[in-house]
Amino acid sequence: MRTLETHTDEWGIEAGFRDAFERWRETPEDTRLALRAAMGQESLENGEPWSPEEPEPCQAPARAWGWAVQVYALRSRGSWGLGDFADLRRLGQWSAARGAGFLQVNPLGPSQPVPPLEPSPYYPSSRRFLSPLYLRIEEIPGAQRAAARWAHLAERGHALNTAPLIDRDAVFALKMEALEGLWSEFKAGAPEREEFARFVVESGGCLRQYAIYCALAERLGPNWKDWPPAYRHPVAPAVAQFAAEHVERVTFHEWIQWLLDRQLDEANQALPLVQDLPIGFDPGGADAWAWQDLLAFGASVGAPPDLFNTRGQDWGLPPFIPHRLKAAGFAPFRETIRALLKHAGGLRIDHVMGLFRLYWIPKGLGPDRGAYVRYDHEGLLSVIAEECRRAGAFAVGEDLGTVDPMVRHRLKAWGLLGSKVLWFESEDPRAWPREALASVSTHDLPTLAGHLTGRDQAEQTSLGLKSDPDARRAASERLRSWTGLSEGSSLQGAAVGVHRILARSPASLVAASLEDALGVELRPNLPGTFRERPNWRLPLPKALEDLEKDPEVMALAEALARGPEPR
Repeated sequence: MRTLETHTDEWGIEAGFRDAFERWRETPEDTRLALRAAMGQESLENGEPWSPEEPEPCQAPARAWGWAVQVYALRSRGSWGLGDFADLRRLGQWSAARGAGFLQVNPLGPSQPVPPLEPSPYYPSSRRFLSPLYLRIEEIPGAQRAAARWAHLAERGHALNTAPLIDRDAVFALKMEALEGLWSEFKAGAPEREEFARFVVESGGCLRQYAIYCALAERLGPNWKDWPPAYRHPVAPAVAQFAAEHVERVTFHEWIQWLLDRQLDEANQALPLVQDLPIGFDPGGADAWAWQDLLAFGASVGAPPDLFNTRGQDWGLPPFIPHRLKAAGFAPFRETIRALLKHAGGLRIDHVMGLFRLYWIPKGLGPDRGAYVRYDHEGLLSVIAEECRRAGAFAVGEDLGTVDPMVRHRLKAWGLLGSKVLWFESEDPRAWPREALASVSTHDLPTLAGHLTGRDQAEQTSLGLKSDPDARRAASERLRSWTGLSEGSSLQGAAVGVHRILARSPASLVAASLEDALGVELRPNLPGTFRERPNWRLPLPKALEDLEKDPEVMALAEALARGPEPR
């Protein structure tokens, strides 16, 4: 049995690990020295990881089903080329009327405020704030009074709805132009100014710091490491002077976050949202600028070589230095969790193993020369549990693949649900545990239609990626065994049958993707193909108004609403 209880040094660097090929990989000495240098060579505190005497776990969610939504892909006829929070609210209202209990959304954080925008929601500038792309311009205070001034922008925005791919840069340009005009109207005497002022006060210094970062990035570029040295640290005198001289622009960015906060709150009121916590953030972005003293920029997070990628992976994300994060009382992590749960009923934690250990790659050495670094998982889990109790929310850990039994034990002890994804499971869903979020797939895995038609495997082959036909064949056989469907069943029949099986499982939460509901063959993201494929840019094939009337979507919703069979 694999275990995380391997020897670690005082920096948390593990002595080695057993890789996907069942070989023991000793941590090379040059790797260890490079990682220590990346962390800083200051003296370390001794002692055991912090653990509370009386753990208070997260609350358990009530039994519910919901849609997994890539919000940007959810275009309506009122969208400006990209799904927004008004679309999310409408989907929530429609879904709630059919018995749904939640909407699971992609990470909603912003890219850099300067084009070209990063398409991946898992590489945000900040995990604490929201992307302006998701604003519905028409619902901004004062927008209707000044509609004639930006009508041409709306017309161009609506025209983007017919584009085969989502063009974030075009959407951003249109919405920022509209926002700048509406900001002038707002300052002139909007009745909501007091509400905005309260939001700024309640948000504290973190909002202002983020707004200052955005204003600086607009002038100095999207990567703070390339800025003049005087502006590279948030508490530098030059930064304070810049903020004072550009208070108008700083306040403008605060105002945008207020608008986003209002619209996201309305979407969450329509149907509780399950927010998504990415494993990290852009090293040149706002969060990295704010917390640079706690980060190791001489290393990045990734994955060791495995069966699917024999070279390993470098995700380019800067890791928190374990002892510095702990010395800070886990404040950055707490602030992030609290921000995500402000307008949410639940939280999904991507790559939850990262709370226990992360694979660090020293700069310049390559993924095959990395090592695992351990974190105080009990301290991090306690933050999640405390913030979930504070918000009245639940938490789900994405614990797919090979996971140490100790990890699942500690997640369960703290009240976090696990993840059950059909493609990874050989056990009948009716035998799955209650403490789980069940789904057919994820954004990184084949859609149901893509799997059944062979389109997903064909795409992988065309891109030179390894695929496993035996695993695909075995998954198809399991589906037929569990659902009773024949090999020639229609895609609609297969989708309903598979989701009916999920609905009958004991899992507390069951999620169906809108891609599977609409028979989409291409997955939102195919890892390792960001240059060869339009990842995170694929819209749903039907507008929201048509989706609401689609008989296949209705049939799938009905299957999910039936719930588990009585025992």
